[in-house]
Amino acid sequence: MAVEKKKEVTTATKRPEVVNSVETLKHRIAEVKEAQKIFATYTQEQVDKIFLAAATAATKNRIPLAKLAVEETKMGVVEDKVIKNHFASEYIYNAFKDRQTCGVLEEDTAFGIKKIFEPIGVIAAVVPTTNPTSTTIFKCLICLKTRNGMIVSPHPTAKKCTIAAVKVVLDAAVAAGAPAGILAWIDEPSIEMSVEVMKDADMVLATGGPAMVKSAYSSGKPAVGVGNGNTPALIDESADILMAVNSVIHSKTFDNGTICASEQSVVIEDKVYAKCRKEFLDRGCYILTPEEKDKVGRIILNAAGNINAQIVGRSPYQIAQLAGIECPKDAKILIGEVTEVDVTKEPFAHEKLSPVLAMYRAANFDEAMDITDRLVIDGGVGHTSVLYVDPVKAPEKIKRFEERMKTCRILINTPSSHGGIGDLYNFRLLPSLTLGCGSWAGNAISHNVGIDELVNIKTVAERRENMLWLRTPEKVYFKKGCTPVALKELKDVYSRKKAFIVTDGFLYKNGYTKPITDQLSEMGITSHVFFDVTPDPTLPCAIAGATAMKEFAPDVIIAIGGGSAMDAAKMMWVMYEHPEADFADLAMRFMDIRKRVFVFPKMGVKAIMVAIATSSGTGSEVTPFAIITDPSTQTKYSIADYELMPTIAISDADMMMDQPKGLTASSGIDVLTHALEAYVSMLATDYTDGLALKAAKLVFDFLPRAYKYGRDDIEARERMANASTIAGIAFSNAFLGVCHSMAHKLGAHHHVQHGVANALLINEAIKFNSAEVPKKMGTFPQYKYPHTRARYAEVATYLGLPGKTDEEKVDSLIAKIEELKATVGIAKSIKEHGVDEKSFLDLLDVMCEEAFDDQCTGSNPRYPLMSEIREMYLAAYYGK
Repeated sequence: MAVEKKKEVTTATKRPEVVNSVETLKHRIAEVKEAQKIFATYTQEQVDKIFLAAATAATKNRIPLAKLAVEETKMGVVEDKVIKNHFASEYIYNAFKDRQTCGVLEEDTAFGIKKIFEPIGVIAAVVPTTNPTSTTIFKCLICLKTRNGMIVSPHPTAKKCTIAAVKVVLDAAVAAGAPAGILAWIDEPSIEMSVEVMKDADMVLATGGPAMVKSAYSSGKPAVGVGNGNTPALIDESADILMAVNSVIHSKTFDNGTICASEQSVVIEDKVYAKCRKEFLDRGCYILTPEEKDKVGRIILNAAGNINAQIVGRSPYQIAQLAGIECPKDAKILIGEVTEVDVTKEPFAHEKLSPVLAMYRAANFDEAMDITDRLVIDGGVGHTSVLYVDPVKAPEKIKRFEERMKTCRILINTPSSHGGIGDLYNFRLLPSLTLGCGSWAGNAISHNVGIDELVNIKTVAERRENMLWLRTPEKVYFKKGCTPVALKELKDVYSRKKAFIVTDGFLYKNGYTKPITDQLSEMGITSHVFFDVTPDPTLPCAIAGATAMKEFAPDVIIAIGGGSAMDAAKMMWVMYEHPEADFADLAMRFMDIRKRVFVFPKMGVKAIMVAIATSSGTGSEVTPFAIITDPSTQTKYSIADYELMPTIAISDADMMMDQPKGLTASSGIDVLTHALEAYVSMLATDYTDGLALKAAKLVFDFLPRAYKYGRDDIEARERMANASTIAGIAFSNAFLGVCHSMAHKLGAHHHVQHGVANALLINEAIKFNSAEVPKKMGTFPQYKYPHTRARYAEVATYLGLPGKTDEEKVDSLIAKIEELKATVGIAKSIKEHGVDEKSFLDLLDVMCEEAFDDQCTGSNPRYPLMSEIREMYLAAYYGK
């Protein structure tokens, strides 16, 4: 089966002719027009197949395209561009996948009216240097969904990465049945070539600077363009200051401020100005002195009065160096305290597209509105404005703000970079990377560009939180000796006839499966045992099991073992029920499990699944996860979907009494890691918190006894069995974090047992997540500002650990974990565990990128950069 590739952008497109002159451009446009004529005849089914293939290809190439963009443009942050590429594929696909774009839209025979979808033709797409790959993916996808052809005009400083993005989408679209040449590009862009392509196309879709947008509207063809972004954020005295300031920081630092909706100014009411100012300082922002502000102000604009290209997308430290001043290398934002709102007099009042922010002080809400209104009218009319306010205590302020602001996106309590592009903080605001500004800015549209009609729409988007859930197996049986009682259900309730048992060689040879097969036989259920599962199960192992499963044709699958047996069984289950499923699709990463590009197939049609745990560690018997290694790349894939949840879970200490000490230790620390990561996850809820805390306490109370006395301490064995299953339910719903992401890669590349890998990394993950001023926090609407240190402190308090402050309690928790690890014989460092130093360092960069892209990383409360993952790996390796 195919496996997702992340090492490089892979394309097969071969262009017979380089488009570097007006003559070659005209020839290419003619080719696209011919292809589009064919495409216009396609059915909705054909279009949707192409749309899915294109979105899938873009998703798979999100990392190499991001790296290429930063390498070429020297702007932004690789990790943030990965997110933008992922957004441009996953969220755009999710928004439009079910939308009709072909055939009859509606028909009323009584009135004799019919509306029919027709494509426009060939779109000229102008792409900026700030968001070259994500904007290109977005425009390619909406053109394919609407049966249009497209010619892309890249920015000269971003042509390589822009063209690479088009090729990725084009190759996938053609492979899925699109006409060859439906998407094309200019190889050597210039003003002359851009003008020519806009003149010859049927419509212009322009994203870029004011001059380019103006040229698009002057092309003589229908044009959809955007206006300047000069977003002001007003912080009212009623606002949640922690959320407001951290939302601004989260947004303004995203890709170094290159999204046009990012905040350019913050206007703060006098009563909370000092508190906000202190919060900005405490969170790592740098407030310029008057002299420093003047120096930075002199480099914000060029001689023509436009944004200085040398500051766009650069870090605060780089901008400070350019201005001839010093600031901390890790400063998040350069803030200038200003009073002047006239953009012709005050450079800080201008759009800056960088982590440079103007900060105004207003006497009251009315004055704050006046300042905000002036900034919008003079510098960013029609684009975006933000209000931080208590919607319960001050709803009238929201009403006044929405009535006053001449902006097409009015965001309430929302980071504007993430909020403006839609669907992240308000799920009815259309996701898009081209944001219309309406007639106020001379734009043809007022909404986020998608596939909708061109009309002015003024949208107010209030921040909303996701609906959450608690998902468990249909039945969970626990108590020492419960297995025979639970298995009776297979006959009495489910009427099963054939059972396929998945286990490993050790358990099979040592008789763990015999009581099960004997009972099945007594109940008239025939069985077959597959016992070739190895630790860290591989894709070939799953394929072999699925082949045997197909021959036996079971109606129930019984996994007996630890995480490896259950993971293998789940993968075999999928392949048995859906042999057409592609592994690369099953393993595809997602930002939100409800919005993933790939829809997981329905399970349980041919067979139900029973999971019987034999180790008190993974909790896999109650989880929707399966960890599978591809031996050809040594990549460990975390596959997640609630369709993988077993039907029946059995946690019976009788099956765990003879765990060897090494397995008892490693699996026990794995349980603790599950509990801790679930408790601090961005997706944690009241429902999962109690489970996580209880599981953690059970580990500290009973793991040392289970390790020391083994089968002689029945209570310890049973309580550890409970801890494993309870933690499994917790992280099944709250998900995990960066410790597991890193452990997956350490295990895959250096064959460190999973629980041990977690044990070697957990304390570094706690230190990393406990930072009060992280470089970046995770993106999830429930997660308003960094507070993970307090969450770890809550765990310490529950465990009765000492400490007067949160910091002291976290230190106590780390010390307690170190004490527990020593008690159960876990090494203090990766190096001490026996991993070769040269091999570790040689593979470090690969592990960092793969850990960043691991499915577990997305729910970590602190958004990790690859460089930060590297620091954690090194600290854990050397024990520093």
